[in-house]
Amino acid sequence: MAIAPIFKKAYWSLAIVGGLYFVYMTLLLNGWVQRQALYAHNVHTAWWQGPNKPEQFGFLKNQVRPFTIITPDGEKLYAWHTLPLSTYIKNEDALVQESTSSREDPESSLAFKLLAKDPESRLIINFHGNAGTVAQGWRTDTYRALTSGLVDKLHVVAVDYRGFGYSTGSPDEKGLIIDGIATVKWALNVAKIPPEKIVLLGQSLGTAVATAVAEHFVVKEGLEFRGVVLVAGFSDLPTLLTTYAIGGVIPILSPLRPYPRLQQFFAKNIQETWFSATRLVNLVRKSKNINLRIIHAQNDFEILWTHSNTLFSAAANATSTGDQGLTQEQIDELKIHQDLGESGFTNSWITVQEDGGRKSIKQDVVRHGGHNRLVTYPVVAKAIANIFQ
Repeated sequence: MAIAPIFKKAYWSLAIVGGLYFVYMTLLLNGWVQRQALYAHNVHTAWWQGPNKPEQFGFLKNQVRPFTIITPDGEKLYAWHTLPLSTYIKNEDALVQESTSSREDPESSLAFKLLAKDPESRLIINFHGNAGTVAQGWRTDTYRALTSGLVDKLHVVAVDYRGFGYSTGSPDEKGLIIDGIATVKWALNVAKIPPEKIVLLGQSLGTAVATAVAEHFVVKEGLEFRGVVLVAGFSDLPTLLTTYAIGGVIPILSPLRPYPRLQQFFAKNIQETWFSATRLVNLVRKSKNINLRIIHAQNDFEILWTHSNTLFSAAANATSTGDQGLTQEQIDELKIHQDLGESGFTNSWITVQEDGGRKSIKQDVVRHGGHNRLVTYPVVAKAIANIFQ
């Protein structure tokens, strides 16, 4: 008889959780709430550390230079420029003596001159994931890993999208793409770095930004970059949300899996769609030469690694010159697969086009690295080094 009250309490607990979930999903139908949940730009984990003092994150004095990028629609984007360690060492005395001037005039800094005046400079433009700032979590480790010397004279520019950190405005899909384009145009037109010396690197949400930006420059301006590297990416947001869990713990649409029509209803009402696979197809198709690297970890519990399969297959199919394209079976048969044991595996797809162009698409799936830390792992640095070889 004592068991009945226990079941009763369990019933009411489940009912309350179900009710709260229903309220949460109803709220997500509102566009403003969707953007707050998706971009999480007001979520910070390092309130006690200010991005304006990069030394707090282990950098040397003036190794990182904060500056501002102005977008065409008037937003001010906060950005970091990280110097390669080898370049820093050669110019250490001058860098240490330099005062920290206003980031409104980045061209007056020695760091900028070391980037813009050296014809051997190479640049990574880094687009980070949602939440926080350029200085949050594993992001600072990313800049250190990339500038430590595997590729000589490799600078990193990382930008906070509108509404993130010190950047003005509010985020949405159109706005973030504008921000990405503005950052690249700063590199091209202000720092005067040629596109063949630029690699676009995106992680998580940043993969969607990097893909959209690369597509814009190929389609609208006829510019191709040295490479595009996508780490922990996804095919599109409606599909992602059917399996996505915040922090790998809190699910979004997966509890509705037993109710496919209801799940589809919410998926169709996602306003920020980020159809990356579609954009990737257009990017690969319109490019003459492309170096594309898709990297994911099998223990990524936020964005399942199988999304990288979708992106790889879409990109490989886009290299086909036939009207019907390639079937998945043909892609599986023709790709070069290499099993790396505990490290994971790689898939390669390289085609030489009739016009002489070369399209290289590679997928690296590693067993470890999770969602956020993966971008600091050697697999990413190696991919970038291979692109620059």
